[in-house]
Amino acid sequence: MSDKKQNRRNKNYDDDYNPRFRKQRKKVCLLCSDKNFELDYKNPEQLKKFINDKGKILPRRTTGACSKHQRDITKAVKRARQIAILPYSQN
Repeated sequence: MSDKKQNRRNKNYDDDYNPRFRKQRKKVCLLCSDKNFELDYKNPEQLKKFINDKGKILPRRTTGACSKHQRDITKAVKRARQIAILPYSQN
């Protein structure tokens, strides 16, 4: 390998460090970790944690919820939308 390639490759990183693919800490499900946390479709302040500013339901990778609780979140948000507690979309 030439000196130019070697210098370009060696940027004071470890061999297994790649800045594009940093290892992120796994998120813990809020509903699993806190047994007192009760998800309720009649509480819009609680549900706003799980929707974005446009009114879309956030995915599991963003909320950190497990699959069981993500389904519960989806049901609760849809029920709240249906009885007009939460908007379907915000322009």
